[in-house]
Amino acid sequence: MTDFQLASSVSHWLAEFEAALPRGDLGGLFHADSHWRDVLALTWRIGTVSGVDAIQRALRGVEAHGFRIDPQRTAPRHATRAGEKCVEAIFRFETRERIGAGVLRMKDDKAWTLLTALDELKGHEEHVGSHRPKGWSYSRDFAGPNWLDLRKEKQEFRDADPTVLIVGGGQAGLSIAARLAQRGIDALIVDRWPRIGDNWRQRYHALTLHNQVHVNHLPYMPFPPSFPVYIPKDKLANWFEAYAEAMEINYWTATEFLGGSYGEGRWTVTLNRDGEKRELHPRHVVMATGVSGIPNIPEIPALKGFAGKVIHSSEYVDGEDWKGKRAIVVGTGNSGHDIAQDLYSAGAQVTLVQRSPSLIINCDPSAQLVYSLYSEGPPLEDCDLITASIPFSLARKSHILATQHAKELDKDLLEKLERKGFRLSDGEDGTGWQFLYLTRGGGYYFNVGCSDLIAEGKIGFAPISDLPRLLSDVDLVVLATGWKGQEELVKKLFGEKVATRVGPIWGFGADQELRNMFTRTAQPGLWFIAGSFAQSRIYSKYLALQIQASELGLLDA
Repeated sequence: MTDFQLASSVSHWLAEFEAALPRGDLGGLFHADSHWRDVLALTWRIGTVSGVDAIQRALRGVEAHGFRIDPQRTAPRHATRAGEKCVEAIFRFETRERIGAGVLRMKDDKAWTLLTALDELKGHEEHVGSHRPKGWSYSRDFAGPNWLDLRKEKQEFRDADPTVLIVGGGQAGLSIAARLAQRGIDALIVDRWPRIGDNWRQRYHALTLHNQVHVNHLPYMPFPPSFPVYIPKDKLANWFEAYAEAMEINYWTATEFLGGSYGEGRWTVTLNRDGEKRELHPRHVVMATGVSGIPNIPEIPALKGFAGKVIHSSEYVDGEDWKGKRAIVVGTGNSGHDIAQDLYSAGAQVTLVQRSPSLIINCDPSAQLVYSLYSEGPPLEDCDLITASIPFSLARKSHILATQHAKELDKDLLEKLERKGFRLSDGEDGTGWQFLYLTRGGGYYFNVGCSDLIAEGKIGFAPISDLPRLLSDVDLVVLATGWKGQEELVKKLFGEKVATRVGPIWGFGADQELRNMFTRTAQPGLWFIAGSFAQSRIYSKYLALQIQASELGLLDA
């Protein structure tokens, strides 16, 4: 098809869909194997419905209009998703109170997948672009406080409570804080580290990001084009500091969140701010502490009576102190491999010990295959919308294909590791590393050299059953054994009743969505955001919109 024919076909489908919505007669517009994902636009929920009959039932009674190709975004085009060719188009639409954006994928003039996503609340748009603040309040009154005076006063929250308290100042916390600020909602980040960015700065010395720079931008402020493809952790930490300042994010460092209780539409939370106890009463608490927050330290009988030093990977900083000494790293995920490589590079004699099978994938290009969309040409916002439009079942198929491709690319390395006795995994049903992250929060390693060192025998390798034999002359054991689930952190901070109420956090539920993530939970005023830079960037938008809608009284029951 020509570009004109593509646009005509998409416009025709959108017009038919709009006309059929009031009647509820949508069956002829969708394939039998079709999927509709709504992100707050038509249901105030994030959910996926699969199958033409189920879609028709779910859309019955929905009121929306103005469906049209968005001329400001990537034009309709041919694409391949989950190994199947389709026509992909970005469109716009409206409801009485919402402006929506969507993605339609068609095969044979029928819808294969449909995304409807909330873009803006009418009359309450983000304060960016043409809606940016004028600045008159502090530039025209020469006798009044200037911008810096107002910023300093605002950040202290001495005379008012923040509407939203965000616990954790990494990429997720910064993303949601920036989104809320642009919607005029007072938010405050609290983080236990003494300096913004320390959650990266204080990690082990050699760390760099394992995903490429063009995937990892924060909202509103992309990384400069001079940034390296793989960003070193200290450079990233400094960027976090600059970002918080540029985006005017209220951020309390050296502040520990001690816990809270909920009543009468507000939280009562207690903080320890550099030795000073503070009590605040926000209406919302957003947990942005990552997929987990409490180190998992398993019982390992062989370590009883061990005379050397035992630390969790979260405590590991640098291998220089262990030069010429013997070390064991227990755990074969990203942290375990990176720490083993850092110890080896510092001159330690190190052995990596495996407890369970792990997925090994070369960082470049294999691990980046799942981000190929971001290299296809659409602007970042369009890539993010397209990413959000992929329903669960198609995402699984896509990742199975990417995993198979990666195994072919990495075949030589994987065979060498197997000869060493390394137990390999492809993830659940062969879905690869990203689904391991989305379900377990780990279980894989992006190879940046450690696997090669193991294959060459420069770093030792052993199964966990060999640990008692290996400990006889070891100085250091690092437990790269992951983290407990977020439920444990919720229980610690808010009590067992709240932890039970919000239920499982992370991993996929029956609605084909991440459980209790980026959306309302059964505990009013408690929200969760976590994940990669891309996930944080994409879903911070929708989380901020939900909080704004809640403040405006728009969310339904």
